[in-house]
Amino acid sequence: MSQQAQPTPQDPKNPEAHEPETPHLDFDGTTPYEDYVKADVLTHLQHLLSDDPGEMVFLVTTQVMELWFTVIVHEWETAARALREDRVRPALDALKRSVRELEALNASWKPLGQLTPAQFNSYRGALGEGSGFQSAMYRRLEFLLGEKSAAMLVPHRGSPRVHAELEKALHEPSLYDEVLRLLARRGHDIPDAVLNRDLTRRYEPSPEVEAAWTAVYEGDQNGELARLGEALTDVAELVWRWRNDHLVATRRAMGAKTGTGGSAGVAWLEKRAQKNVFPELWTARSYV
Repeated sequence: MSQQAQPTPQDPKNPEAHEPETPHLDFDGTTPYEDYVKADVLTHLQHLLSDDPGEMVFLVTTQVMELWFTVIVHEWETAARALREDRVRPALDALKRSVRELEALNASWKPLGQLTPAQFNSYRGALGEGSGFQSAMYRRLEFLLGEKSAAMLVPHRGSPRVHAELEKALHEPSLYDEVLRLLARRGHDIPDAVLNRDLTRRYEPSPEVEAAWTAVYEGDQNGELARLGEALTDVAELVWRWRNDHLVATRRAMGAKTGTGGSAGVAWLEKRAQKNVFPELWTARSYV
């Protein structure tokens, strides 16, 4: 009869003798982690232009925001493509992921939200003519929401690749355009003027679209279209919160001064914060 093996007692003089094996540490070149994440590139993109220690958090937070814009654009383009192919479930999955990503994006305001005017002024000059409205990836995000404007391509004429990407996005259907085309294919009365609108212009609300969403919300609450409407509303709410957090952070840091890049600063942001994306999803609720 075989005797069961007994665990070897730990050697008190060598506590690591029976620890799990350490991970592989020796690589010919860079680590697989570095090859995939490019962490060394990311962590050496910070080139400070002032001596103020607060500039680092401002710069890194702004760069993090750009990365979140990139992820969210990817999600909304994925959702738009799925809707175009009548695949609502993958579109919902992408929209739900984007909601979590928008929450993370909005949290990016936390390190900046309590800047005093003196703290912001200590490195504001380093921005020069730089301003957030010049962000190409944020502009693509706005275009996907239906906030189209050909004039917003002008700042990017000096970057041919970026300009071409924005011009392509300007002429493509927005996420909301794809949603409304889906509603039409599902039997809702969406006017031709909406379905065949000039895609390079900002989306304008339509009474017929409002009626279509009213019908959706009066129907099956567990149906695909109602769930799509709610996913879009989650997105719209977080976009509204993003704009308001931006407004509050800017008002706190610089009051009513002219914004960087020559914008109207707080006045411009106040105007933006008053607008809802996917407008009929909000107004239709009054008629359900």
